[in-house]
Amino acid sequence: MPGIKPYSYLAPAMAKASVKKKEEPIILVTNDDGITAPGIKALVEAVRHLGKVVVVAPDKPQSGMGHAITVGQPLRLHPVHSFEGVEAWQCSGTPVDCVKLAVDKVLHRKPDICLSGINHGANHSINVIYSGTMSAALEASIEGIPSVGFSLLDYNIEADFAGAQKYAGILVPQLLKKKYDKHLCLNVNIPKAPVELLKGLKVCRQAYAKYEEKFDERKDPSGKKYYWLTGEFINFDKGKDTDVWALQHNYVSVVPVEFDLTYYKLKEKLERSLTS
Repeated sequence: MPGIKPYSYLAPAMAKASVKKKEEPIILVTNDDGITAPGIKALVEAVRHLGKVVVVAPDKPQSGMGHAITVGQPLRLHPVHSFEGVEAWQCSGTPVDCVKLAVDKVLHRKPDICLSGINHGANHSINVIYSGTMSAALEASIEGIPSVGFSLLDYNIEADFAGAQKYAGILVPQLLKKKYDKHLCLNVNIPKAPVELLKGLKVCRQAYAKYEEKFDERKDPSGKKYYWLTGEFINFDKGKDTDVWALQHNYVSVVPVEFDLTYYKLKEKLERSLTS
């Protein structure tokens, strides 16, 4: 036909066929409260529409494990059907073990993001050192996987995760859309408050606080002594830019953390004094 180039009617279809469908992101979800905890179920529901979610979590509670790994004994992985339509595995090891095995044996690649939680209880301030939730996130960060640890300031097994789900649904899409540093790791804590009272996200620094610990001495039925850890959380930091302040004022605290523990100011002083 006049004015029409040969096969021009095929061009749109060929162009469309040549465009590769963008792969959906892979979202690794783990925790330290165990694969049956309500918090991890809430997190999966909050992000399952954002990509391919794969769960690898401990088969039992692992709170307070920090960055422990399992050595000297075998690790076991078993598939479970705890999340409808979501591939899930339970691991006999620690939260850090879960991340390592997920990358090496389950996914066979690095996921686009790793989400840990939603933890039952706070992981603000000094808690980040002891937290299995945050250690899993930090392990992912070490591996070059952007990560977030989510914690709700409520230890109740029947805690309301609506607020945590809302802000996971706000934060995670932004992290998937915009490429930040591959070692990004965020410690996100959500106040124990109705979702309508939460004031939004606040980027903070870690407060200087610690536990004044005591060991309660008791006796078992046979009369032998044992000790039960107790204590009180004391905040020494009065700054209004800390995670503790934000949470007390119903903000969701977001603290960027890293695995480099170098004390740089002291390093500079030591370089001057020890090498002069």
